[in-house]
Amino acid sequence: MRIALHTKVRADRIAEYEAAHREVPAELTRAIRAAGATSWTIWRSGTDLFHVIECDDYARLLAELEQLPVNVAWQAGMDELLDVSHDYSSHGAEAGLPVAWEL
Repeated sequence: MRIALHTKVRADRIAEYEAAHREVPAELTRAIRAAGATSWTIWRSGTDLFHVIECDDYARLLAELEQLPVNVAWQAGMDELLDVSHDYSSHGAEAGLPVAWEL
């Protein structure tokens, strides 16, 4: 399945956000793949971040990552940089952007 998400980075933290994503821990990327993601791309326009995730099952991906220590640590760091964070709550699995058009 493919899911698109929208988050927002704080205007004064863009450089830190981009630096963090140049060095995502290998343990985290392995965990994301093990949870069923085959790709995850993030685009930035100003402070808006648009994610597209290809995965087996987004709800399962969230469930497997939510309490994983490496992800908990990563999300805590991201929370300091973001105005709108990735939603790992029970309703986060339905938080994807609706498709407006597709070719």
